[in-house]
Amino acid sequence: MADLEIRDLRVAVEGNEILKGVNLAVNKGEIHALMGPNGSGKSTLAYALMGHPFYEITGGEVWFKGQNILELEPDERARLGLFLAFQYPQEIPGVTVSKFLRAAVNARRQAMGLEPYGPYEFGLILNEKMERLRIDPSFAFRALNEGFSGGEKKRMEILQMSLLEPEMAVLDETDSGLDIDALRIVADGVNSLVGPNMGVLVITHYQRLLNYIQPHFVHVLMDGRIVRSGGPELALELEARGYDWLRAELESTATA
Repeated sequence: MADLEIRDLRVAVEGNEILKGVNLAVNKGEIHALMGPNGSGKSTLAYALMGHPFYEITGGEVWFKGQNILELEPDERARLGLFLAFQYPQEIPGVTVSKFLRAAVNARRQAMGLEPYGPYEFGLILNEKMERLRIDPSFAFRALNEGFSGGEKKRMEILQMSLLEPEMAVLDETDSGLDIDALRIVADGVNSLVGPNMGVLVITHYQRLLNYIQPHFVHVLMDGRIVRSGGPELALELEARGYDWLRAELESTATA
């Protein structure tokens, strides 16, 4: 069994079936890219994996660390080591970046049987991580994401990931709204964390992110199903040709 194994996952939103039987396996040490046109179900998959209540699971299983995590609450999934970087991170007025991140990290450490960090010890670790991601230290004392630019919010997501050290990370269109400089910094942060102890599922529309976070495998999601899988060359082909050729090819095969 893979470290993260999605089996025939079906998800509905307000009675409309969005995912129609997704199968995907991701192991630690691997980077998988999930691409597809708008409305294909990419973000639905990300939120369903983390247990967002708006998305109704109508069938299938998701196995992670020996458990079908569809039976777990979102916080339980996070404590197990599953992480989601949001496409549109939320603002939390009144809660500083430092307090939020220390609470999240200590909850994860408690689940791992480790002692929680005190404020001083955590502050040292946070400063080191922020310096690596080129985040101004003053951000630690600002309300989480309040008044942040799109790029700053995305860096905060990667900062959180670097502190939590998840075993499986899902990045939902992390490149959305980033200029080239911010994209490089965020990608460098992700690449510094990728290794034998973490697998990554990168959800994106565009090849440009994959120039910086290079996947081992590329999958195409269309109409709620993964219809094609391959290596990095598949992303280059999609960038050059779009999705219409693949849709036409699938329709031709279905009617043959």
